[in-house]
Amino acid sequence: MNRLGILSCCLSAALALGGCRPNPQKPIPNGQNTDDFIQIPEGWANPEFPEDNGFTDVRWALGKDLFFDVRLSVDGSVSCATCHLPAKAFSAPESVTPGALGMLGTRNASTLTNVAYQPHFMSEGGVPTLEMQVLVPLQEPSEMGHNIVTACDELALDYAVQAQAAYGRDFDPFVMTRALATFQRSLISGDSPWDRWQRGASISESVQQGAQLFGADGLGCDRCHTPPFFTNYGFANNGLDAVSTDPGRWVLTGDPSDSGSFKVPTLRNIGFTAPYMHDGRFQNLDEVLEHYAAGGAGHAHQDSALAPFTLSLEEKNDLMAFLQALNDTGFVNDALWYP
Repeated sequence: MNRLGILSCCLSAALALGGCRPNPQKPIPNGQNTDDFIQIPEGWANPEFPEDNGFTDVRWALGKDLFFDVRLSVDGSVSCATCHLPAKAFSAPESVTPGALGMLGTRNASTLTNVAYQPHFMSEGGVPTLEMQVLVPLQEPSEMGHNIVTACDELALDYAVQAQAAYGRDFDPFVMTRALATFQRSLISGDSPWDRWQRGASISESVQQGAQLFGADGLGCDRCHTPPFFTNYGFANNGLDAVSTDPGRWVLTGDPSDSGSFKVPTLRNIGFTAPYMHDGRFQNLDEVLEHYAAGGAGHAHQDSALAPFTLSLEEKNDLMAFLQALNDTGFVNDALWYP
């Protein structure tokens, strides 16, 4: 069964098993700061939580425990954190990350930086919520390879107390998916040197020049990587190949013009998230820049904005300084994210 088939089965199971029970705690309402667990950068809206999954610290703690639990995989070898390491801004160092039973994935593990603000998930964008997203890697054979019902049965005793405290019900797929989503929504990063500069702090002249080069008056990178999240949440074929080896969004839409198109990734914490691209083919930012400077590989459906360009050594250094200014070391080093 392919990924989309697995997703369909997962969603059906989730709807069947979800149910509705009163929340044992009063969740923190949308728009209200969640203090120690979710730090909202100045000027940013609070992330929205679903009506059936409002934020509480108990739900957050349960989600964090599950995030690091290797027993979510069928052979107990990988956890969510295997592919989304806090020290890597919740990404992975491998081009494609090994999964359960020695299987190898097909896509690079993207960062979870600011997923609370994303309108859709997975590279094709076919999953509308974080709660649903949990189901895909859990049951994908090349990732965790487990059955969510079986996994919950196996962990029910160990998480019984937390599940009742957090959701007022036994540990089941409803609890697992929502607790993991709660934890992931807290992964908000918005205190990089660039952010502090925007709030009035000083920054190097090189970063300022790089920001100008990055923007609309320069290379126009902000068309797709739009501040403050440094993504427009859209989809694009960025010309990696003349002929796509991975269909990308086409597999979801059935539209040939979506061939090789993937969700535009955030550039936040980009210094921590190498390797780059959906297949992890570029090991460093120099290789990424060389690809874009060449204007792409000439795919029939590559983004029309891609065009060759030339940078002087000084301009290249300035652009790299700007990209490094998007790294939020406080976020990566925050003890809150580590077990």
